[in-house]
Amino acid sequence: MHLSSDYGAEDITILKDGLAFLSTGLKYPGLPWFSDEPGKMYLLDLLHPKPSPVELQIMGELDLGSFNPHGISVHRDEADDSVYLFVVNHPHHKSQVEIFRFVEEDKLVHLKTVTHPLLHSVNDIVAVGPEHFYATNDHYTQNYALNCLVTVLALPWSNVVYYSPEDVRVAAEGVLSANGINMSPDKRYIYVSDIMDHEIDVFEWCVCVFLKQSVAVGSLCDNIEVDHVTGDLWLGCHPNGWKLGSFDPKDPPGSEVLRIKNVLSDQPAVSLEYGDDGRQLMGSTVAAPYEGKLLIGSIFHKALCCVLK
Repeated sequence: MHLSSDYGAEDITILKDGLAFLSTGLKYPGLPWFSDEPGKMYLLDLLHPKPSPVELQIMGELDLGSFNPHGISVHRDEADDSVYLFVVNHPHHKSQVEIFRFVEEDKLVHLKTVTHPLLHSVNDIVAVGPEHFYATNDHYTQNYALNCLVTVLALPWSNVVYYSPEDVRVAAEGVLSANGINMSPDKRYIYVSDIMDHEIDVFEWCVCVFLKQSVAVGSLCDNIEVDHVTGDLWLGCHPNGWKLGSFDPKDPPGSEVLRIKNVLSDQPAVSLEYGDDGRQLMGSTVAAPYEGKLLIGSIFHKALCCVLK
């Protein structure tokens, strides 16, 4: 599968019935992009004999001209089987979360835009209810100069925020640069990729959220997807962050997909499942498995649909 050579597929998430949602067209400070077109959302049916991405039509009051989608998550309501799609959006370099309801085969109905002072630099999101989510802030503030200083000094000042209509609070702190976020199938644990610290932080979720352990991965881990069946973590990673930020088509940024088995054990197993020097795929950000298939997305290049051995 190939979306576009200049649009990317920064985040991908898959429902248990094989429907995959893809966010495309991200424009983010410090990272390259090659199209000024607004971002779009796509749907891919992995159970179709020849899956092909279909652009989702967005209905409702949302400024599509400035739509700039980043991390995404889905929530299926057990009461009526409704599917809600949460999308981190950066219109005009702001941070907000859009909540949609997925209807019919190719439509998203916009329900709500969420903004809050604590959601100041949102990267990714994991939905835990129809209006409830955890989100990562990848930077300390919206001040570029101050963020650069925090990065240079390696200060662990990014965080995870919990949002509901009734309660908004910092759920976890002390992360160097919080990026991807996801949840275990039993909903007991939250996984956060600390991209600058080259590790995955595991938080236990009960009355409050607290750090259980960290797993070193040796790469710049971006988004996290969780296998519905095994609970394994799949990570889209950047082997060389410098190449990503200073893009040179003659020496492109590579891609890595890492898998973590037994992440909650005393001896998690980290394995390289895909690696490329940038000739096939540049800047991988996410890897989403589903029944023998693997979707790999990127910031600005393309998405691959692979068959797992």
